[in-house]
Amino acid sequence: MGIKSRYLFLLLLFFLYYQNLSHAQAQPSTTGYFCSPTQALYPCQTYVFYRALAPAFLDLASIGDLFSVSRPMIAKPSNISNTTSPLLPDQSLFVPISCGCNFINSTFGNISYAGLNYTIKSHDTFWKVSTANFQNLTTYQSVEVVNPTLVPTQLDIGDNVMFPIFCKCADSKQFQNRTNYLISYVYHPSDNLSSLASRFGSTVQSIIDVNGNNIRPFDTVFIPVSRLPQLSQPIVPAPLVSPSKDDRKGAVIGLGVGLGICGILLIVVIGIWLHREAFLKIKLEMGKDVMRKQFDKGEKPLLKGVEVNLLAEVSDYLDKYKVFGIQELREATDDFDESLVIQGSVYKGSINGEVYAIKKMNWNAYEELKILQKVNHGNLVKLEGFCIDPKEANCYLVYEYVANGSLHSWLHGNKNDELNWKTRLRIAIDVANGLQYIHEHTTPKVVHKDIKSSNILLDSNMRAKIANFGLAKSGCNAITVHIVGTQGYIAPEYLTDGVVSTKMDVFSFGVVLLELISGKEVIDEEGKILWAKVDGILEGTEERKVRKLKEWMDEYLLKDTCSVESVVNVFTVAVACLNRDPSKRPSMVDIVYALCKSDDIFFDLSEEGFSPRPQVRAR
Repeated sequence: MGIKSRYLFLLLLFFLYYQNLSHAQAQPSTTGYFCSPTQALYPCQTYVFYRALAPAFLDLASIGDLFSVSRPMIAKPSNISNTTSPLLPDQSLFVPISCGCNFINSTFGNISYAGLNYTIKSHDTFWKVSTANFQNLTTYQSVEVVNPTLVPTQLDIGDNVMFPIFCKCADSKQFQNRTNYLISYVYHPSDNLSSLASRFGSTVQSIIDVNGNNIRPFDTVFIPVSRLPQLSQPIVPAPLVSPSKDDRKGAVIGLGVGLGICGILLIVVIGIWLHREAFLKIKLEMGKDVMRKQFDKGEKPLLKGVEVNLLAEVSDYLDKYKVFGIQELREATDDFDESLVIQGSVYKGSINGEVYAIKKMNWNAYEELKILQKVNHGNLVKLEGFCIDPKEANCYLVYEYVANGSLHSWLHGNKNDELNWKTRLRIAIDVANGLQYIHEHTTPKVVHKDIKSSNILLDSNMRAKIANFGLAKSGCNAITVHIVGTQGYIAPEYLTDGVVSTKMDVFSFGVVLLELISGKEVIDEEGKILWAKVDGILEGTEERKVRKLKEWMDEYLLKDTCSVESVVNVFTVAVACLNRDPSKRPSMVDIVYALCKSDDIFFDLSEEGFSPRPQVRAR
């Protein structure tokens, strides 16, 4: 081989090596996808593309249980009208998930995923559940990383495992370009980017911008869309009947077939009804068994009629949440000791080393349970379980514990530098995201009816979660004569005419924005309402606006280096929310977009060494 040939050969080897190296570096890590909470709007509501799978996942109930969501939450985005009808194998579905940026450890950093709890069954492995049940929306390597205390080869039936479903949230640039969702989709060997773009109403370039151009089969890709595409439901073809030579004979045969089908349908309907009755009976027996275990030794049983009524109300939820025993809750709260009261009738309790918020109620939890079982979002406080006390006919709702308490206590208690403008703006966006979810992504829409700073809780990272759905209502545009809520937050049309709509939540959110800006109580010592004092502040010249707003702002914000323009923008949103005409108030979709346009939300990524969000000590 000559020198020239050897030179060309070496060049070829170097080129192949470089190509292989580039290919390896372009691949996503099998442990997940890196994220930064300062670059994107975490947490966010997004969707995964899922296919109905035989034999275990051919109905919305089983798929809903797998993803910890209700059947209507899958049915609406998937264009399915009947939530109880069976699905066809490979039928396309959109399943909602709450995507978060989660810190794993110093080795792996932050990984973007939606954590789903799964109970190990016979013959389950991390690989089997990841590839079969979750259809490669995660990997067994990622499951191992997220569950460091579990040994993959030593799993026991009943073990609780967190499965990280890969997802991403839109960043500021994508959001401003109207990218509302990054749909998680598993790339199949038969797929190509053009067909995906056409199918989801996206573009090839936007898919490449998010995922790179080196996508392999069974990678999770994230497809940017402004809205979910319409899924076409498969149509089951009717059986073909061969025409008969004798018309009269054919008519008789057709009539016979028709009557036969009607008879079969009648038998099926009766069978379903009997199955439903048997299922409810089993649930009732389950509930009775739970309640029997809750009786203290020597206590008299509750009257049978009352017991049946209580169980009938919660029979649909016995298999959705953990059912705690009353003795278990008493031990967790030192018999509901007043020193453990968080707020009102909510107690802090510890069960098996896990801290919960336990809400004690009279027996009126049915509506709250009905609403909570169909919502799943990172900016809503999560219901973990409940308990029924048959002796006193009480109910206890057991929620996740949110470490930093209510926004009200931070704004109107002992303030400090941790509640700066960036933190307040982030809180406002979190609450807006939660309200957008219940207004736009539930069927029927949910109206909270009691949005206020004391019902907004802050976690250890000062991220906000909406709590207390005790007054919430499914459905809107209704009229009620029973006015409930908190003075100072109630929308005028609800107070005067009893009109229930999502716009009453928008009004209350506007009041919360005023609290965040001013640091003032919603009703002062003279009984004057906060929102009634905003008239005229944004009138006149720019200099006058800034001067009047600074007079109105919280003194702690004046010490901050926040942009006055950002405060003016948020104040403008608040005023729009407080319009006396509900039809002229913005929707939560518009509000989220307007708040996210603020320059203060996103760090300049061109600057090195930007400050991370401060970690806040638990109170």
